[in-house]
Amino acid sequence: MAEEQTISFKDMCARFDVTPRTLRYYEYIELLSPRKEGRARFYGAREIARMTLILRGRRFGFSLEDIRQWLLIYEQKGSRQQYEVWLDLADRQLGVLDRQIADLQAARQDLAELRETAAAELKTMK
Repeated sequence: MAEEQTISFKDMCARFDVTPRTLRYYEYIELLSPRKEGRARFYGAREIARMTLILRGRRFGFSLEDIRQWLLIYEQKGSRQQYEVWLDLADRQLGVLDRQIADLQAARQDLAELRETAAAELKTMK
C-alpha cells in the first residue's frame, strides 16, 4: 500500500496563504489534526480538503464554530445530516450577506449624493 502524500507545516501555510499562527489555531480548536513527528507537523489529503472547506466557509462569512460543527457532523453522522445542517447554515448566511449588500448599497447611494452636492457647491465657488 502506498504511503499518503503529505505536505509540511511551512508548505501548508504557503499553499493556503495563512500565517503559522492561523494554522496552529485551527489545530488548537480541532479544525485540523495533522500527523506529528516530534515537533514537525504533516498534512495529508484529509487536512488539505478540510483547510479548503475552512477557508471557503470563512470567505462566505461563517464563524469558525459553525465550520467546526459542520465538520464534526459530517464525521459523526454522515452525509444526510451534514447537508441538512449545511442548508440551514447557508440559508442563514445568505440572509446575512443580503443585509450586508443592502447596507453597502445604501451607503454607496448616500456617498454618491454627498459627492454630487459637494461637486455642485464647488462649481458655485470662485
